[in-house]
Amino acid sequence: RPVQSPHRRPRPQPWQTAHWLGQPGVARRRRGRVQSASGIGSIYCPAMPTPPPAATRDLDPPAVAAVLRRLARADAPPWLHGEVARRMAERLAIVKLQPQRVVDWWSFLGAGHALLAAAYPNARLCRVEPDKALVARSEAAARRPWWSPGRLRGPVADVQSEVAPLAPGAQLVWANMVLHAVADPPALFARWHEALDVDGFVMFSCLGPGTLRELRALYARLGWPTPAADFVAMHDLGDMLVHAGFADPVMDQETLTLQWKDARALLAELRTLGGNGAPGRFAGLRTPRWRARLEAELSALAGPDGALSLSFEIAYGHAFKAAPWARPAEATTVSLDAMRSMARTPRRRAGS
Repeated sequence: RPVQSPHRRPRPQPWQTAHWLGQPGVARRRRGRVQSASGIGSIYCPAMPTPPPAATRDLDPPAVAAVLRRLARADAPPWLHGEVARRMAERLAIVKLQPQRVVDWWSFLGAGHALLAAAYPNARLCRVEPDKALVARSEAAARRPWWSPGRLRGPVADVQSEVAPLAPGAQLVWANMVLHAVADPPALFARWHEALDVDGFVMFSCLGPGTLRELRALYARLGWPTPAADFVAMHDLGDMLVHAGFADPVMDQETLTLQWKDARALLAELRTLGGNGAPGRFAGLRTPRWRARLEAELSALAGPDGALSLSFEIAYGHAFKAAPWARPAEATTVSLDAMRSMARTPRRRAGS
């Protein structure tokens, strides 16, 4: 059973409510059954002091960029991203703050823009994209025809590249299914922290280490390189938030089990969800013979009902930007006479 830790803020915030803990549930999607297993949810309270988390991950930037270009040409964002965005949007209700400016990081692939617009209809939305193709796509989506009734409802979204400076003054940074494709999460957390107002918050989701564990085991048994890059553990993300200056990080996770009727459908859908950014992946293209063997090995993993299953660990997190702490004086001087006076003065009892 998930347990909430007894951690408390030194200065309570009335607009922060009790934190959500994962609940078991089952959702059905058109591409197969998706079973949601309850995970761990708690206010993150790291032991102090903690060493700084690792700064960078072992990712191949050109490979990640190639995957982003391919996904930018798709008709719609990956459906799994949309499902996770819907689940993450349910967590917005736990925060009483109504943001006036929202940053939607990697907006198109995150598939959460419509959910944010519905949750905060009066907020100014800033859509941040990782490359030129996705910037152009989001600019086209944000453009409203002169005859559209939507021109009269709510502010128009801004669109910018992630390499451009990010204006400060946001109350929410939203990043759905982003961090597992980022080589330097601590640096990105630092950017988000700078972009937020005091008492603003960040909310994000990403893939965790348990993702594709069945496929990783299969590749290891066959002596093949890894089928995916290593993903950051939930508690390491909490460490990174703390070191970036965020307060009260809340981390939880759940595992979604996706099922397909055969190996060909499984591999086709995996391609729509992303790609392999690990530097140690297979070099070059694979042959049809290798593909046939992979399909045969996957088919041997089918369950009693004939379906193939893969696990996707989804990590969720949110944290607040607290007011800066006043730095205490380096030294306080008290004279010996003052100390003697305090020692002789009797302490009053409460109520006297």
